[in-house]
Amino acid sequence: MRCLAIAAVLLGSPMVGLADDLDVENQPEPLPEFSFDGHIDPGPPPEVDFVRVFKRQRRLELLSEGELIAQYAIALGGQPEGHKQQQGDERTPEGFYVIDWRKEDSAFHRALHISYPNSDDVRRAEERGVDPGGAIMIHGLPNNLAVIGSVHTVVDWTDGCIAVTNAEIEEIWRLVRDGVPIEILP
Repeated sequence: MRCLAIAAVLLGSPMVGLADDLDVENQPEPLPEFSFDGHIDPGPPPEVDFVRVFKRQRRLELLSEGELIAQYAIALGGQPEGHKQQQGDERTPEGFYVIDWRKEDSAFHRALHISYPNSDDVRRAEERGVDPGGAIMIHGLPNNLAVIGSVHTVVDWTDGCIAVTNAEIEEIWRLVRDGVPIEILP
């Protein structure tokens, strides 16, 4: 249970050596938050027509007609550099995909599925004689570890997915419909 080991590190062990891996200078600037709790009526939520992920900066962006409307700090797969090559390599894929379905009863609160592997990913894996893997998602935190909140971004802990807090996946879930394209950049 890799998530439990990560939680132990995040909740109780010293973070020796982790600061070197953080890109503190490239953290996302805060954007205005949309409130869906009934206290503030921001009008109808914008229609997200594109999702973009910057792996190096650990940032996920939601865009509407080319305009940035929301951004989130993320955690990635345990081996974040490079494109996903095969099942179990703990890499997050790079390239163009689509949010193609969602899982409400995920072990990670909620999850939006990314259409990895595409035909190029399958072809490359077949050429190498390996399974390309799959089940790449944008998801929240493990159901039993929601208390760690945004601290989860201190270390890349997923098996290749893109992780946000539970509150953030709730917002992304409402704003991003199935069929929206996603670009994952190095």
